[in-house]
Amino acid sequence: MSTSTVETRRIAYDDSIVRAFLRVTMLWGVVGLGLGVLVASQLSHHQANTGLPFLSFGRLRPLHTNGAIFAFVGNMMFAGIYYSLQRLLKARLFSDVLSRIHFWGWQIIIVCAALTLPFGLTQGKEYAELIWPIDVLVALIWVVFAVNFFGTIAKRNEKNLYVAIWFYIATVLTIPVLYIVNNLCIPTSWVHSYPVFGGVQDALVQWWYGHNAVAFFLTTPILGIMYYFLPKAVGRPVYSYRLSVVHFWSLVFLYIWAGPHHLLNSALPEWAQTLGMIFSLMLWAPSWGGMLNGLLTLRGAWDKLRTDPVIKFYIVGVTFYGMSTFEGPLLSIKSVNGLAHYSDWIIGHVHGGTLGWNTGMAVGMLYWLVPKMWGTALWSVRLANFHFWTSTFGILLYVVAMWINGVNQGLFWRELNADGYLANPDFVEILVSGRFLYAMRLVGGSIFFVGYILMLVNLIATMRAGKVVESSVDVVVSKPLSVGPQRSMVFSTPVMLSLVATLVAIGFGTGDAVTTPLWLGVAGIVTIAWILIGRGGGAAMHGWHSVLEGKSFLFSGLTLAAILVGGIVQIVPSVLTRNDYPKFALNDKGEPTTDPNIYVQAVRTPLEQEGRDIYVSEGCYNCHSQMVRPFRFETLRFGPYSKLEEFIYDHPFQWGSKRTGPDLHRVGDRYQAPWHYAHFLNPRDLAPNSNMPAYAWLKEEKLDLDATGGKLSVLRTLGVPYSDADIAGAKDAVLAQGQKIAADLATQGMELAPDSKLMALIAYMLYLESPEKREARLKAEKQVTAVGGR
Repeated sequence: MSTSTVETRRIAYDDSIVRAFLRVTMLWGVVGLGLGVLVASQLSHHQANTGLPFLSFGRLRPLHTNGAIFAFVGNMMFAGIYYSLQRLLKARLFSDVLSRIHFWGWQIIIVCAALTLPFGLTQGKEYAELIWPIDVLVALIWVVFAVNFFGTIAKRNEKNLYVAIWFYIATVLTIPVLYIVNNLCIPTSWVHSYPVFGGVQDALVQWWYGHNAVAFFLTTPILGIMYYFLPKAVGRPVYSYRLSVVHFWSLVFLYIWAGPHHLLNSALPEWAQTLGMIFSLMLWAPSWGGMLNGLLTLRGAWDKLRTDPVIKFYIVGVTFYGMSTFEGPLLSIKSVNGLAHYSDWIIGHVHGGTLGWNTGMAVGMLYWLVPKMWGTALWSVRLANFHFWTSTFGILLYVVAMWINGVNQGLFWRELNADGYLANPDFVEILVSGRFLYAMRLVGGSIFFVGYILMLVNLIATMRAGKVVESSVDVVVSKPLSVGPQRSMVFSTPVMLSLVATLVAIGFGTGDAVTTPLWLGVAGIVTIAWILIGRGGGAAMHGWHSVLEGKSFLFSGLTLAAILVGGIVQIVPSVLTRNDYPKFALNDKGEPTTDPNIYVQAVRTPLEQEGRDIYVSEGCYNCHSQMVRPFRFETLRFGPYSKLEEFIYDHPFQWGSKRTGPDLHRVGDRYQAPWHYAHFLNPRDLAPNSNMPAYAWLKEEKLDLDATGGKLSVLRTLGVPYSDADIAGAKDAVLAQGQKIAADLATQGMELAPDSKLMALIAYMLYLESPEKREARLKAEKQVTAVGGR
């Protein structure tokens, strides 16, 4: 038994930092959405690229995604977390200084992104494009945020952590794990680097990060905001506490496994693809549980939906969350993915989540919070209602257009005639058929953007009409004098579930026919012991989660364990696999052989590597894939399907996730240097209906040949077999190969300097050829390189 003294203390909340994040959220929303309208116009009208390098689609699309995700949603997330955290814990933020460092540091990161991405300074990985010095700054600022966050929890005046804080904890812990692992790299300069992972490993790590960035940056913190702000707006408690518990733990455990569903039907090992698909399907249950928990919170208060724009935006947001989390698992079914992947269906799916779920919750929070922060009523409820209808109409027009166009693209690409050959061999034809729907996407996005501007006007008028309000609360603080016996959490449900799940995962992920049953047997023994010991009456069988909510350190540790299991089981086996796969074997006579001790290495020449860096810099992966899937309709259109071993020297991988243009993994089989030269200068000369931007500036820009050797040296560190002679003679090799291609171009009356960036990009296009053609070419040129086997 314990006794305590009671003390009353006034806590003044730090709302100035909340207002700061609210202001920049409104600002960056204009930038992110405005860039979205611009890049949508570039897909509908190629003239919108303007011919200026920094306004080309490949450079602006990453700026749009980073602006929408990290600038708009990120700042909104921080505002919501800092506001709700203080009130749920009845404590001021841990440090005013850390709060300001966090705020200004995050804005500097966003400005740095805006000053680098349009100029081709990128890592070439979706949602992780920022160059390495900015990545370091992101990690440092996130540490500042985490210290401030957990410091506030440590000084809290409420013992138990409310459900919203559970989701915040998952975000704060998981994002640095994902971000740091995925951005491990070796710099070649202050603005360029190569990732430590390559090929298939890089693909798996990237989409482990990419998928879970959506999960733990765009989903879990927004769910926390839903669990706090929706009940506040409605004036009713969350529908079900138990459903909240199930929603949280199942979501954070399952989500982390689902990344490989972005790589279905690819060169990724089958076990990883299957694991990703299964866990994606399992996500249906917790995701819809959370959606229903949000919607049913309105029980008895549905009348507010007719009059309150805040509730309208929240409900539409939660509804789109349900739609997106239904569609995501559906798209992870391999047969459905075979149709939808690389098509505009995926674009519709992504924007249903970002425009519907994220922006819906953000706008609802802004309409609710700004009047409270400035101590006045919303300037115009009628204007907010008009914004709601324009926003909803714009989303639906956008998403439906992309759904229709995506299904149309998938069916167009895969259609075969009666003889089993492509019924639609001209890839550009699908761009022509989709022009109207691309225009509808542009119209829908523009309407949505106009609605956002109306909200901006409404909120600025609200701020001007009001006056800043500082909030405080009187807190009764109890100081324990003695501590009674504490119930053990060793055999609590979360601890034992995590242990059992880990044992099962190890069994299936790393075991074989002998060891897997042993692991499962151990899991079974642990389960029985848990049941028997738990019946003794501890926290394991009664009120365990209520006890856990009062132990923030243990709660955070279990959350971290839940998210680490999936990453360890999926990524560690892949990363530890040696890069010694067979590579297009030839015997001493230059003929194909099955001898495992003779391989041909597809190592890029210095000029080809420079060309690949330009391909990455220009964001070509935003419109082109480099992954021919093992489907007949793909091999007929693009060439032999892609194999795992072909990518081991690719840092970073460039499989892409969208085909506005055709796959390029075998483009070297189809076109020679003169075709590429003409195509890059003006795509319409060869394909009149193409919407690809021209890259005329690459003809005049020169390569930095003094840096080429250093790049090859870093790649050798990463396992690419460049010799000392290759590195020392890189400059001469670039010029020699460039002069050879220039001579070929000259026969067609085309002039190009051997050290121009366009020359390097053409060389890289020629390098992208099938193994069969590569073997024939190397044999003819007597350049077959034999290397030792395993």
